[in-house]
Amino acid sequence: MQPKIMMRKKSISASKASLVLFLCQMISALDVPLDSKLLEELSQPPTITQQSPKDYIVDPRENIVIQCEAKGKPPPSFSWTRNGTHFDIDKDAQVTMKPNSGTLVINIMNGGKAEAYEGVYQCTARNERGAAISNNIVIRPSRSPLWTKERLEPNHVREGDSLVLHCRPPVGLPPPIIFWMDNAFQRLPQSERVSQGLNGDLYFSNVQPEDTREDYICYARFNHTQTIQQKQPISVKVYSMDSLNDTIAANLSDTDIYGAKPVTERQPVLLTPTGSTSTKVELRGNVLLLECIAAGVPTPVIRWIKEGGELPANRTFFENFEKTLKIIDVSEADSGNYKCIARNILGSAHHVISVTVKAAPYWITAPRNLVLSPGEDGTLICRANGNPKPNISWLANGVPIAIAPEDPSRKVDGDTIIFSHVQERSSAVYQCNASNEYGYLLANAFVNVLAEPPRILTTANKLYQVIADSPALLDCAYFGSPKPEIEWFKGVKGSILRGNEYIFHDNGTLEIPVAQKDSTGTYTCVARNELGKIQNEVHLEVKDATMIIKQPEYKVIQRYGQVSFECIIKHDSTLLPTIIWLKDNDALPDDERFLVGKDNLTIMNVTDKDDGTYTCIVNTTLDSVSASAVLTVVAAPPTPAIIYARPNPPFDLELTGQLERSVELSWIPGDENNSPITNFVIEYEDGLHEPGVWHYQTEVPGTQTTVQLKLSPYVNYSFRVIAVNEIGRSQPSEPSEQYLTKSANPDENPSNVQGIGSEPDNLVITWESLKGFQSNGPGLQYKVSWRQKDVDDEWTSVIVANVSKYIVSGTPTFVPYEIKVQALNDLGYAPEPSEVIGHSGEDLPMVAPGNVQVHVINSTLAKVHWDPVPLKTVRGHLQGYKVYYWKVQSLSRRSRRHVEKKILTFRGNKTFGMLPGLEPYSSYKLNVRVVNGKGEGPASPDKIFKTPEGVPSSPSFLKITNPTLDSLTLEWGSPTHPNGVLISYILKFQPINNTHELGPLVEIRIPANESSMILKNLNYSTRYKFYFNAQTSVGSGSQITEEAVTIMDEGKMAGILRPAVGAGKVQPLYPRIRNVTTAAAETYANISWEYEGPDHASFYVEYGVAGSKEDWKKEIVNGSRSFFVLKGLTPGTAYKVRVGAEGLFGFRSSEDVFETGPAMASRQVDIATQGWFIGLMCAVALLILILLIVCFIRRNKGGKYPVKEKEDAHADPEIQPMKEDDGTFGEYSDTEDHKPLKKGSRTPSDRTVKKEDSDDSLVDYGEGVNGQFNEDGSFIGQYSGKKEKEPAEGNESSEAPSPVNAMNSFV
Repeated sequence: MQPKIMMRKKSISASKASLVLFLCQMISALDVPLDSKLLEELSQPPTITQQSPKDYIVDPRENIVIQCEAKGKPPPSFSWTRNGTHFDIDKDAQVTMKPNSGTLVINIMNGGKAEAYEGVYQCTARNERGAAISNNIVIRPSRSPLWTKERLEPNHVREGDSLVLHCRPPVGLPPPIIFWMDNAFQRLPQSERVSQGLNGDLYFSNVQPEDTREDYICYARFNHTQTIQQKQPISVKVYSMDSLNDTIAANLSDTDIYGAKPVTERQPVLLTPTGSTSTKVELRGNVLLLECIAAGVPTPVIRWIKEGGELPANRTFFENFEKTLKIIDVSEADSGNYKCIARNILGSAHHVISVTVKAAPYWITAPRNLVLSPGEDGTLICRANGNPKPNISWLANGVPIAIAPEDPSRKVDGDTIIFSHVQERSSAVYQCNASNEYGYLLANAFVNVLAEPPRILTTANKLYQVIADSPALLDCAYFGSPKPEIEWFKGVKGSILRGNEYIFHDNGTLEIPVAQKDSTGTYTCVARNELGKIQNEVHLEVKDATMIIKQPEYKVIQRYGQVSFECIIKHDSTLLPTIIWLKDNDALPDDERFLVGKDNLTIMNVTDKDDGTYTCIVNTTLDSVSASAVLTVVAAPPTPAIIYARPNPPFDLELTGQLERSVELSWIPGDENNSPITNFVIEYEDGLHEPGVWHYQTEVPGTQTTVQLKLSPYVNYSFRVIAVNEIGRSQPSEPSEQYLTKSANPDENPSNVQGIGSEPDNLVITWESLKGFQSNGPGLQYKVSWRQKDVDDEWTSVIVANVSKYIVSGTPTFVPYEIKVQALNDLGYAPEPSEVIGHSGEDLPMVAPGNVQVHVINSTLAKVHWDPVPLKTVRGHLQGYKVYYWKVQSLSRRSRRHVEKKILTFRGNKTFGMLPGLEPYSSYKLNVRVVNGKGEGPASPDKIFKTPEGVPSSPSFLKITNPTLDSLTLEWGSPTHPNGVLISYILKFQPINNTHELGPLVEIRIPANESSMILKNLNYSTRYKFYFNAQTSVGSGSQITEEAVTIMDEGKMAGILRPAVGAGKVQPLYPRIRNVTTAAAETYANISWEYEGPDHASFYVEYGVAGSKEDWKKEIVNGSRSFFVLKGLTPGTAYKVRVGAEGLFGFRSSEDVFETGPAMASRQVDIATQGWFIGLMCAVALLILILLIVCFIRRNKGGKYPVKEKEDAHADPEIQPMKEDDGTFGEYSDTEDHKPLKKGSRTPSDRTVKKEDSDDSLVDYGEGVNGQFNEDGSFIGQYSGKKEKEPAEGNESSEAPSPVNAMNSFV
């Protein structure tokens, strides 16, 4: 037979902790006990007890020790194979085997090379009863190679860019541990921005200037050889935007346009893994590591989710700043898609990793050793699982069983070997090998056929001592083959012991659940089988329990007084008690004031620190009891006061009138302590089922000192009484004597009986088990009965142990069953139980709902009908129907999009449902499925339906442009959701006067294919409000509104226009600022604009850093000029700017954005210190002086020159060549250097100033179209002598160069 732990049908009658521990150590009948003398005498096949790991990596500098230890009788001999062939260790001087062992020692330290001993080793331990084999042990020496020489180029990166520093360590065995350090051997700090990946590379999500260093060093630590290899240092140079602009400027001439953008925010991009999806295979039980590292500014945050499920609780950990997802002890249930999401304020990126969990073989049932008697039967079972399913193969004594010697008693059936009528020659060691592509399991299990007469292993005449009313366990450990029968006798000539007062365990132990004084005596154990008989005597002594008959009492003592606690005990005369006193569960203070007497504790000169709980503990070799009392120290009152305290505990408990189901308890109350006793609480202890646990029984008034108690069968009762007054509860009384009620049939059956199938072919019957005292006797079991309902069938019953579940297999799918569960014990059955109705397991529904019809109610709502499925096809509890519906396409756009299915669930046996939230004028599909407790059934055929047209959404935009005296141009976009076929647009408009009153409303219908129109015959200088919407055949959609103003008639504006500027141009009724342009340098920018409106407007310029939420900075413009210089700007920075007017009008221009140029490189030559430049400037100054003298002479003579002509034609005081504030010429301001326009300034792409419609454009004052602004906003080149254009001759310019152009040509 197969060895297993077995129990007799008779249950354990007492549940003391020592008994439970003892029963847990019982062995089966033919398990060989661990008795050294017996083990020396019994033959046993070899058993491998110790071996090296399967994958054994060794240090090549040390001796190789391959372990193989085994036991057996006779002691086994050992042999080895290497790479599948015999390994003759005698022929290799470097290899030795330890004495009395199979362990090999390969001497490497004296000249051997570890590489020469690589291979697969297997040990065989053999004796006359069989051969056991070890695992295949793969020996590989550890390797820690050096890094290959390589030339590492410095890494030059811009601030904000991502960077990966590759480690690429040498391939070692085992793989090395990677870490990054600097030259000072300090670990490089890591963060959410900078971290090391699983492959050892160092990832920067975005680099910062502080990342610049020349000593990024990757280290590889090889633990087996305790060596560390170092990669060559890697240099990283991070260019900030400031330094980058310096570098650019240093390599460009002054005429080049340059500038680098500042660090810009970037959406996340995954650095690893690449692509949108990847796969990973991990083995069951291993640690699953998934990694996502992303680049971006700001640094992205990583989040992990599992699609369609939750991350496993208690096994999921996040490492490396949540870039690594770690799941320990993975199982097949952890397979699935894991998504990492990298997110910052600009967006997100994600990657899906499809994880498949495979499994190397693992045991379900490993084969166990069999010890059989001749002629017995037995089985060896080898069951393993894995993914893929492992292949099971058997060996006998290390040889494949197919070619092993024949054994007629043996039959192989897949994963089971069946033995029948074995003989001693059948002894052997069998190996089970379970293997798949991910590994293998190898287990040895022997079959040992023994014929042995009985032996009793318990010491003869052993003395057992127990306390009365507690269990007694008398050992009779035995062995024999066949398994001996055990009998017990009391006394030398006593009869065999039988009856309910004894329990006989399979390991030979005799249990007396409640030992009494008359149980004392000599007991004889007899073991017999067909080969012989043997007996042994043991002796039992039952002692009286130790009791504290005078307990310490609660004391209240005045400070500096004396107090004494008594602890008077009664004990068995043959036991020697010891008394220990504790204070607050700790040893007494080491103080001479504490005097411990024979049966008391006295405290002299009491102080406040003596306040506490004092405990008297009495110990003997067999039992221990304790009692406690509280000492309260108070100050001496000026006058005596009445002390109110909890009552003293009752005493002298007595049981009388003992019957099977009742007993009378009486007691004597303790001292009331000046507060009358209000009631008594009676508690009981069940010494059989819950020893040491006290339960509430009842309570009686404080005037009553006896009570009749109802009892249950098969309970070993003890009672105690607690007195209660207004101050509180007393200490419990001493327990009463024990009273063991007789056993009886159970009074009740289990509750909450249910029958619910977990699979389509089973019925799981569950119930709530009875409590221990409800069993009414030993051997509590349950009779489980079931039969199919509404079928003329007999009840099927089975009796099970004290469990709470039974599974009926092979049932039809979802069939009702009548179920009942009845309790029984060794004395009989409980009353007939009531029946409940359950169902076998559900399966998926078989058919789909039919006759699916759709009734479209309106453009967004439809009603769907279907016929219910026959209930017999539901194959489970009908939970309802699910309607899946999705939009196929919009009928107006004819464009398909991603199908997003929606699901509506209708509970119960409903046959219709409403589908809300549909999109008008669209084509939909739907199907219906029935749902039960197992899941969804098949879908009905897809049903197509279409929604009618609806009203459209509002037009996507409405723009009004090109205002004239009597017309406006309207442009619009079609609705985002037409919801049908557009038939027209409706335009309504009405004028608004200065008091915001609305005029008459005009309506115009516009064809649907139009997208613009010119609205004519309007009033000049009038504000109009427009209402615009689209129409389908159903009706009009929501409207969009805009306002616009026609310009004013020039005759009406004559009184407020400037007299000489812009004559002939129509000015708007409401002033405006347009064409804001910027010319930016490193730390300043020229801002210019065009203004249309009344004179004497006061302007201001507002600016700020682009993208910043800071408030706008405001600069006031002096006078009414249309340019301004912003100073003190930061180089290489993007700014936003707008121009506004203060006062009556209060309006602003639209925003413009410009970028300052980078700071000039420090290595540029200062041109102002060059001699040739000084000479050139002197010459230019002399020429200008001559020119001014000539101009002065011509002016006095009444002559004109080109600039004078321009002044006469454009009498605009804002752009006069003479500045009004300082009296200097605007074009030759000597306060700032002349700077070319920088890259990124908001000027037209052809580097010209746009003329627009104004006749007073500043272009006319420059040379051709290449006019430039000075730093203070004045125009350069207006005095350069504009001439009529002449044909070019050769390479000469047709125009005379301006002083600035001349200067630039020399640079």
